[in-house]
Amino acid sequence: MEITPTSNTIPLRNGDFFSLAEALDYAATGQTGYNFYDGRGRLATVLSYAHLRVNARKLAVKLLAAGAERGSRVAVIADTHPDFMCVFYACQYAGLVPVPLPATMFLGGRQAYVEQLHRLLHDCQASIAMSPAGFLPFLLEATAGMDLLFAGQIADLDKIDASHIELNPTQAHETAYLQYTSGSTRYPRGVVITQKAVMYNLSSIISLGIKVQENDRSMSWLPFYHDMGLVGMVLAPMASQMSVDYLNTRDFAMRPRLWLSLISQNQSTISFGPPFGYELCARRIRLPEADKFSLACWRVAGIGAEIIRPEPLRQFAQILAASGFDSEAFMPCYGMAECSLAVSFVPLGCGLLVDEVDGNDFTDQNREFLPLDKNSAEDGQQTNRFVVCGNPLPGYEVEIRDNDGNVLPERHCGTLFVRGGSVMKGYFGKEDETQEVLSADGWLNTGDMAYLLNGSLVVTGRQKDLIIINGRNIWPQDLEFIAEQQPEVRTGDASAFSISGHDGAEKAVLVVQCRELDKDVYSDLAHRLHGLLKRELGIECLLELVPRNTLPRTTSGKLSRSGARSGFMARHAGSKASLAETLYSFPEISAQAI
Repeated sequence: MEITPTSNTIPLRNGDFFSLAEALDYAATGQTGYNFYDGRGRLATVLSYAHLRVNARKLAVKLLAAGAERGSRVAVIADTHPDFMCVFYACQYAGLVPVPLPATMFLGGRQAYVEQLHRLLHDCQASIAMSPAGFLPFLLEATAGMDLLFAGQIADLDKIDASHIELNPTQAHETAYLQYTSGSTRYPRGVVITQKAVMYNLSSIISLGIKVQENDRSMSWLPFYHDMGLVGMVLAPMASQMSVDYLNTRDFAMRPRLWLSLISQNQSTISFGPPFGYELCARRIRLPEADKFSLACWRVAGIGAEIIRPEPLRQFAQILAASGFDSEAFMPCYGMAECSLAVSFVPLGCGLLVDEVDGNDFTDQNREFLPLDKNSAEDGQQTNRFVVCGNPLPGYEVEIRDNDGNVLPERHCGTLFVRGGSVMKGYFGKEDETQEVLSADGWLNTGDMAYLLNGSLVVTGRQKDLIIINGRNIWPQDLEFIAEQQPEVRTGDASAFSISGHDGAEKAVLVVQCRELDKDVYSDLAHRLHGLLKRELGIECLLELVPRNTLPRTTSGKLSRSGARSGFMARHAGSKASLAETLYSFPEISAQAI
């Protein structure tokens, strides 16, 4: 078994197609395709675009023969597996709507996952539900009692007679897929993306964002149920006839070196990841190991999906410099599922562009971010460092607005609004929620806070996550970053949010997963964190230390601050703990303030 080649036999087309089915029709005339690796970095399955097209069309007629009507939803557990590809593209040929479902379990285990699947299946009104073999037991339990045409795996449809079925692929104005947003757990929101919208975005990404070249090759460990994984690393490579190498997200989490090993082995040129992926590699790899990799080939190291902090990325580049990795390959970008995927990219070869601002002046009354004057910086002055996410792609408009809807000038932080050709049609079955964020003239309220710098977008955080203490705005990621720099704490083990105190004033709370069980160790950590938070941010904070696996995550694997807040409130209902205190929430120790 050999991987699909990097070089192709057909001319490169940059996503200039009317539909995903048309794009696959063209890609199938070449030799490239998808390659799947196991947890030890061994090639497990090869699926060329040519074979994918044949398999997808065979499955498409089976789905229609099973009774699926045009536009009906086909839910599929989006594991990193060839079966997902087959089901997704079969829907494109059959005029059906694929709905990728999460393929992961976090805190709560099996029952919580089954309940989540059931909610999503009910929300999207699925007619058919499918899964690779490994997740089939969960799917069957989730669909028990539901009125579906079919629930199972591809092989279960083999005996259906579909000889009389003709295919009519999804047209430009019709829905290409439903994408559930990363926070969609208890209250799911399925983003409706049309063929026209996703093709518009794919063409922009391919030709104007990453600027795909002949002989480019991608590598990805991103989950297929996340917009960056689906649109950026499944659909974009296919629409540009590029070969891709996949590693399951779970395998990456266990062995992050495999990401770099496979890039080195296959000389991949394009790979994207959220900041925590780069941070994880930087923590696991030591300088003497770096020359084992060959990363000079990596020309686009995309970064997105969450707020980008410059320090860990610089550490990644420093550690892997001996491998040939060029820090100018870093490409920060901004996007969201409601826009198909991408809105802005930093130009190729620019690397990290960081804006340092005076954080002491940013309040509800003063939303201007002034550049830091290093020559006159005072002791105790708070510095915020934000990574620039680039100019909006051509055809996209952005506005920064205040709470009254007024458009703000450059360097003034407010709510980010976006308008462009790939914005969603709406949330499936949720007209009221759609109208809350999408205006009649096409402006989308992203819910993110940002400012403009020389026309470039600088995203500072989620509006709902902002912590306001005495009229001053505090970014939760600043608290989390301080915690994660401690040797006892790993990346992703801290979550910051605010609660309302007994006097009605807002309190900052920092919940930290501590992997050390020695009381002296975590007592020392607590005192150290209180001092750092006071010194670096000028605030007092209620600190809670909890065991590992306590903090909840979204379907995309990111920590959920709203979920962390709910968990904290449940653990300490009725508590009268005050600021500058520490709560220990370990099973072997009763919760106490010190």
